[in-house]
Amino acid sequence: MRNRIKTLGFFVFLLHSAASFAQKNVVISGKIFTEKDAAIEAATIYLIHSKDSSVVSYTLSDKNGLFQLAVKEKFQNVILKISGEGYQEFSNAIEKLTQNMDLGVIKLLKSEIELKEVVIKREAPPIRIKNDTIEFNASSFKVRPDANVEALLKQLPGVTVDMDKKITVNGKEVNQVLVNGKPFFDADGKIALQNLPAELINKIQVSATKTKEQEFTKQTATSDNVSMNFTIDEEKNKGFFGKVLGGYGSADRYESSLLMSYFEDKKRISFLASSNNINSSGFTMDDVFDNMGGGRNDGARGASAGGGGITKSNMIGVNYADEWFKEGHTDLNYYFTNSNLDNTNRTSVLTLLPTGSLTAESNSKSHRDLNRHNANLSFDFKVSPSIRVFFTPNIDIGKGASADNFDKKTWDENRQLVNSNTSFNTSESNNTNFRNNITIMSNSKKEGRYFTASFQNDNSRNDSDTRVNSVTVFSQGTSPDDLRNQNVIQKNDRDKYTGTLQYTEPVSNLLTVNFSVITDFEKRADDKKTFDRNGQAVEYDVFNESLSNFSSFNSFQVNPKAGFTFRTKKFNATVATGTSVIKTENHAVYLKETTDLSKNYFIPNGSIYTSYKITKTQTLFMTYDYKFAIPTENQVLAVANLDNPLIVRTGNPDLKAATFHSLHGSFSSYNFQSGSTYNISFFSAYYDNQIVGASVYNSSGKQILTFDNVDGTYNILLRGEWNKTIKQEANTFRLSVNMSSNYNLDKGFTNGELYEAKTFRLNPTLAFAYDYGDLLSIRPSYNFAYNDTRYSNTFLSSTSNTTHNCNIEMTSFWPKNWVFGNDFGYTYNSNISGPYKKDFYLWNTSLSYRFAKEQFTVKVKVYDLLNQNLGTSRTITPTSVIDSESNVLKRYVMFSLLYKFQNFGTHY
Repeated sequence: MRNRIKTLGFFVFLLHSAASFAQKNVVISGKIFTEKDAAIEAATIYLIHSKDSSVVSYTLSDKNGLFQLAVKEKFQNVILKISGEGYQEFSNAIEKLTQNMDLGVIKLLKSEIELKEVVIKREAPPIRIKNDTIEFNASSFKVRPDANVEALLKQLPGVTVDMDKKITVNGKEVNQVLVNGKPFFDADGKIALQNLPAELINKIQVSATKTKEQEFTKQTATSDNVSMNFTIDEEKNKGFFGKVLGGYGSADRYESSLLMSYFEDKKRISFLASSNNINSSGFTMDDVFDNMGGGRNDGARGASAGGGGITKSNMIGVNYADEWFKEGHTDLNYYFTNSNLDNTNRTSVLTLLPTGSLTAESNSKSHRDLNRHNANLSFDFKVSPSIRVFFTPNIDIGKGASADNFDKKTWDENRQLVNSNTSFNTSESNNTNFRNNITIMSNSKKEGRYFTASFQNDNSRNDSDTRVNSVTVFSQGTSPDDLRNQNVIQKNDRDKYTGTLQYTEPVSNLLTVNFSVITDFEKRADDKKTFDRNGQAVEYDVFNESLSNFSSFNSFQVNPKAGFTFRTKKFNATVATGTSVIKTENHAVYLKETTDLSKNYFIPNGSIYTSYKITKTQTLFMTYDYKFAIPTENQVLAVANLDNPLIVRTGNPDLKAATFHSLHGSFSSYNFQSGSTYNISFFSAYYDNQIVGASVYNSSGKQILTFDNVDGTYNILLRGEWNKTIKQEANTFRLSVNMSSNYNLDKGFTNGELYEAKTFRLNPTLAFAYDYGDLLSIRPSYNFAYNDTRYSNTFLSSTSNTTHNCNIEMTSFWPKNWVFGNDFGYTYNSNISGPYKKDFYLWNTSLSYRFAKEQFTVKVKVYDLLNQNLGTSRTITPTSVIDSESNVLKRYVMFSLLYKFQNFGTHY
C-alpha cells in the first residue's frame, strides 16, 4: 500500500510538471527605440508586483529593439518596467494581465546628468548590461533564507558551478572572484562561494578579466576569461558572520572548520581554520556534505577519492583588506598549512619499443609530511590622478619530510625478467621562495598616452638531505648490479629578475602605437654531493664522485617590441612583434672535469589579439602567438646523470630552442529571452621545433636518455557548450551539453627510430538540473571519454580506452529545517589490465536538522555507503600505457554539529 501511495505521488508530481508546461503563456511584446528611432539593444524589460516589488519575469530586447515577455499566470496590480543604460526608466502599471499585450513602439528618453546631491532610489532591473559588464541584481533571484553565494549563482541565467566550484558564465571560465573589488582569501573564489551569505550581496558584476594595466589605462581586455565581482549591500556592509563545525566518526575520521569575518565599509578582517583526515585540503564547507567535497563524485572527471592516498590536513588563514589612506588599497593574506599523506600504489607500465616491449610492475608505499607558510600582500596606491603604483610581495616557506618503499620488476615481451629494483628512501627538505612585483603606471593629459615600468623578482632556495638504500639487479645483458647506501645532499638556487618598460602613444581616436622592451636575467645553480657508507660504519663519509655533480645556468635576454592597437566601438585588434636576443652560459663540473657551453639565440616572436562585439550578447575572440622555449642546462650539457639506477641521462649540445605557433578563438552568445547560452572555442599549437626525449634501451633494460628536436608536431582542441534554462512557476529546469575533442600528433625517438603517436580524444558531458522552488533539487549528469592512440614504428599499432561516469545528486529541503542529500555515482573504465577492477559505485548520503532559530545544525553523513570506492586509472602516453591503483578513502560515518552566527547592518 505504501509503495502504491509513493507511486501515485510520483505520477501526480509528473502531471503537475506537465501541466505547468502546457499552461498557455500571457505575452507582453513591443519595440524599444530611442527618440531618434534607433533600436535599443539589451534593454531590460521586467514585470514586478506593485505590493512588494518582487520580480515576476524579465527579458532583454534584441538587436532590433524587439522583446517578448512571457508569464505563465494571470496577474493583477503589476508594474512593467523598462531600463536601458543611459536612458530614463519607463514604467507602466497594469491592473489586470489576462491576455497578450502589444505595447507597440516605446521610446526611451536620454538620462539627464544628475546632481551629486540628489539620490534617486528605484527598483534595479534583474539584469543590466553596462558597456562590457553584465550586472545581476541579487534581490531579483530568490534563494533560501540561509543560502550561500553558490546557491545564488546557480539561479543566474548563463551561470554554471561545477563540482570543483569552477564557475563559467556564458561558456567562459571565471578566473577571478572579488568581493567589493578585492579577493576573499583566494582568487578562484571557492571560499567566498561556500561561506558568504547570499543576503549580503547586492550586485553580481561579470566582465572580461583585465590586467592592472588595462584597468588603469581603460584598455580592452585581452583575456577570454571573465572576472566576477560581488558588491555588498551598503545597508549590510557592517557586521560579522561565521561558522564553527566539528565532527567525529567511524574509523577515527574527523573534521573541523572555523570561519569568522568582520567587515565595515572598506575594511575586512577574516580568519579561517580547518583540520580533518578525510582528504579535504584547503578550506571547504559545503552546505550538505561539509568537508566531504574532497572525495565525492565528479561528473566531469570520474568518481575518485580526490587523488590517491589518505591525507590528514590542518590549516589556518588570515585575510585583511582595507584602505589605509585615501586611494591606498591593501589586501594581506597569511596561510599556514600542514599535511600528512599516506599512499599505497601499484602500477603496470607497458613501454613501447620499435621491436618488442617492456612491461614493468611496481608497488610502493609512501608517506609525506609538509609544513608551509605563505604570506602575500597586494598594495594599490593612487599617487595622483595620473600615477598609480602596485606592489605585490609574496613569500613562501616550506619544510617537508618523506619516506618511500618501492619495488619494481621489468619483463620483456616474452615475459622474461630483465631487471628488478627495490629501494627505501627518506628525505628532508627546506624550501624558500620570494616573489615580488612593483609596477608604476603614468597617464598623460593626452588621452591614450601612458607609460608603465615594472620590476619582478623570483628568488628560491631548495635544500634536501636524502638517505638512499636501493638494490638494482640486472637479469639480462651486461650492466652490473647497482647497490646504493648513500646520503645525498642537494642545493638548488634560482634567481630571476625581469624589467619592463612600455610606452603608448595615440595616433588618432582609433589607433595607438605601442613600444616596449623587456629585459630578463636568470641564474640557476644545482649542487649535489653524494656520500657512501663505509662498510658497517654509522657515518656516510666516502665521497662518491660518479653520483655527485655541479651545474649552473646563466641567461640574459633583451626583447624589444613594437605594435599597434586599433579600436572601434565593436572591434579591437592589438598587434605586437619583436625579437628576443638571448645569451646563455651553461656550466658543469663532473668527475673533476669542467664542461662549459655558451649558446646565443635570436628568435622572433609576436602576437595578434582581436575581438569583435557582434551584438551586446554575441562576441568573437581570437589570439595568435609565436613563442619559444630555450633548452635547460640538463638538456644541452653532455654530462651524464646517474641519479636513477635504471636511467642514464645526457644532454645534447646541438639542441635548438623550441618554437611554436598557437591559435585560440571563441564565439559566445547568450539569449536571455530564450534562457539559452552557447560557446564554441578552439585551441591549436603547431611546433616548428619541439624538444623531445630520445631513448635507447640496452639489453639490461636500462634507458639511455638524451634530447633532440622534431618538427611538425601539433595539438588541436575543439570545445562547445550549450545551456538552457526554463522556468515554469516553481519549477526550474536547466540543461547543459558540453562536447570537447582533442587531436594530437607527437613524435620522438626510441632505439634510434623516429616514432609517431596520433591521439584522438572525445569527451561529451550531459548535465540536467531540476529545482522545485527551494524544496527539492535533482541533478543527474553523464560523462563519457574516449581515447584512441595510433602508433608508427612501435611494437603496438594502437590502443584505446573509454570511461563512463553517471552521477545523480538529490537534495531535499522538506520538511522545514531538515536537509537530506544524496550523491550517487557509477564509474566504468575499460581496458584496465590485470588485477585492476574496471568499475565501482560511490554513494554518499547526508541527513541534517537545523534548530535554535536555525543557528545550529546537527548532521550525520555516510561516505561510500556501499564500501566500493576505488582509485584506479589508465593513462595513455605517446610511448607507454599505464594502469595504476592507489589506496583511497573508504566507508565511514560522521556525526557533526555546525553553529552559524551573523549580524549585519541595522542589527549590528
